[in-house]
Amino acid sequence: MQYTIKQYSKDQAKKLNVVVRPSTKGNFKIDVYDSKNNYITSIGDKRYNDYPTYIESKGIEYANKRRELYRIRHKNDIGERGRLALQLLW
Repeated sequence: MQYTIKQYSKDQAKKLNVVVRPSTKGNFKIDVYDSKNNYITSIGDKRYNDYPTYIESKGIEYANKRRELYRIRHKNDIGERGRLALQLLW
């Protein structure tokens, strides 16, 4: 099943000057490319929800709580993949 990129992630990508596409790699949600169409990395696991998905399915309050918990859980994830996942999906 292919992940549908939400408008939230598209808006975040625009701010970061990157391009996002549904991933073609394993269980990832999104493939991220720079503005020259060079592959950067793949982010997000299709088996788990993210901030915009929670907003759609459970509402903003629940999504904000999940976002807070995600950020606590991944506060030490300083790699490129983790940084982009945080910025594009949370």
